[in-house]
Formats: sequence, structure tokens, C-alpha cells
Amino acid sequence: MTLTTTTHLNFHGEAREALAFYAAAFGGDSTVTTYGDLGMPAGLPDSDKVVFGAAFSPVGFRVMAYDVPGRSEPRAVAATHRENGTTVTDSPFFVAFGGDSLGEVTGPWTALSEGATVIEPLAASAWSPGFGMLTDRFGVTWTVSVAPAS
Repeated sequence: MTLTTTTHLNFHGEAREALAFYAAAFGGDSTVTTYGDLGMPAGLPDSDKVVFGAAFSPVGFRVMAYDVPGRSEPRAVAATHRENGTTVTDSPFFVAFGGDSLGEVTGPWTALSEGATVIEPLAASAWSPGFGMLTDRFGVTWTVSVAPAS
């Protein structure tokens, strides 16, 4: 038996935009199904919001998302920052991705950086030829790392 995990992000009216953004950042596509697509009458407040959505790419990236029904206010963004050389956060999770080389992760990093707060610039670290952390314009914190040479 093989199990896989996929990060599922919860938004408040931004899922479609976020999925398209992530698909573009990783060179892939996104799909969305709205509450209306599943029978919610048009004109109701949530009918055009995403109930099932995914962004995926040929390099193996995949993330899912939806819009929490009945909520339209933006979520509070968890605070993540550097303090005395340490990353300090109250975020319950980060989304992490990695690659075998700095060149492989630079494109997605650059795309995710658009409108983001960079916490740690993508650069060599004590444990990796490349590591970076940012909180994107949707409030999701990402970490990226390059696999150390074996």
C-alpha cells in the first residue's frame, strides 16, 4: 500500500486566485469546482466560491484548497519573523518544497516572492546549499530547501 499526503489550504474567497498563482509559480495547472457547480443556486453568497480545487505541475508539485463556506473576511495572518538569528512563528504549519539544485528551486521561489514577505532570503545555510522562507501574499508561509550533496 502507498499513501500520499497533499497540503490542503483553507481560504476565505481567495482559493481560485491562490490556486492559479501556485500553478503558475510551479509551471502547472489548476482546477476548481465551485459550490454552484455542485448544485448551489446561483446568486447565493457562496455559489461562486471554490469547494474543491487543486494546483499541480509535472515536476510533482500538488496543493489543494477551498473557500470556507460562509466566511468572506480574510483570515488573520500568522506572524513569522527572524529574531536573534532564529525563525519565530505562531503559524500552525508551513508548506515546504525542495529540489536537488539551487537552479531547480529558484523559479518557484521567485514567483512565490511576488507580493510576499521574505523571512529568510534563498541562500546557502549551515544545512543546505539553499534555504529560504517567505509568507506569500495569501498569508501562506513557504520554506524551500536544496538537498545537500551526498
